[in-house]
Amino acid sequence: MGRYLLRRLLQLVPVFIGTTFLIYWLVWSVPGDPFAGKCGDRRCPDVYINMMTEKYQLDQPIWVQYATYMKNLFQGDFGTTFNNREVSDIIATAYPNTLKLAVVALSIEAIIGLTAGVLTGLRRNGFLDNLVLVSSLFLIALPVFVVGFVLQWLFGVTWQIVTPTVSSEMRFTELIIPGFVLGSASTAYVARVARTSIAENRRADYVRTAIAKGLPMRRVVGVHLLRNSLIPVVTLLGTDLGALMGGAIITEGIFGINGIGREALRAIVTKQSSTVVSIVVVLVLVYLFMNLLVDLLYAALDPRIRYE
Repeated sequence: MGRYLLRRLLQLVPVFIGTTFLIYWLVWSVPGDPFAGKCGDRRCPDVYINMMTEKYQLDQPIWVQYATYMKNLFQGDFGTTFNNREVSDIIATAYPNTLKLAVVALSIEAIIGLTAGVLTGLRRNGFLDNLVLVSSLFLIALPVFVVGFVLQWLFGVTWQIVTPTVSSEMRFTELIIPGFVLGSASTAYVARVARTSIAENRRADYVRTAIAKGLPMRRVVGVHLLRNSLIPVVTLLGTDLGALMGGAIITEGIFGINGIGREALRAIVTKQSSTVVSIVVVLVLVYLFMNLLVDLLYAALDPRIRYE
């Protein structure tokens, strides 16, 4: 296991360098004046443009800019915006809010999606199975902003069960509705994947053997069937954390959450390239380490899987 973990960590290095360089090149190669609007309605003076170009090394080749950025990044310096605000401060303020929202959404996916998938996988073609299939298809078809506005209007305005927007304290009760909105489509996918996996493994020999031995159905499902059926579900949930954090722009905008998604959108609109790059770099790290964690969980779920 130790050698496998070391090998996987080493494999992450070229992937990280390749993805971050591609992101850096794409962001800084976007056509347009990066200093547009920085001096109000008038064009910025040439002295200011020359000073900022030299400060951010915009006159250097892209690989030189990237090397300097990575050198500073490994020293904990995410750079500064054109307004001299530390990007690390922006990430430190917004990232925990998005992480809380993403964890709530992931928990809702796991609880609702897995429960629905297990129940329908054990009893296919019944009323509950058809209900879950129709509901999941409905959630997949609906855009996130439609689900968000509908639930905000129902629970926040009409029934007044929760506040329409999330406060700065980010209490757990306030995040339940936004978390469901953010993970609504993924919850449907988890339910469908779990249903298919449970239904397939239910016909496996080890399940029939366990039933023939007289084991209680609860033990057969909980210990034997569910454990081996969780691998595709864990894969989906693990890789979904980064997607939820990156795709939280709409949900954060609807519920007034000051998260990483809103900061990324604000940086794109104002052409704060250093902020966009740093935010995406953090999301790339989340993706890479969550994929590594998912691979390690495979061995815990299926004893037949061994890493050397």
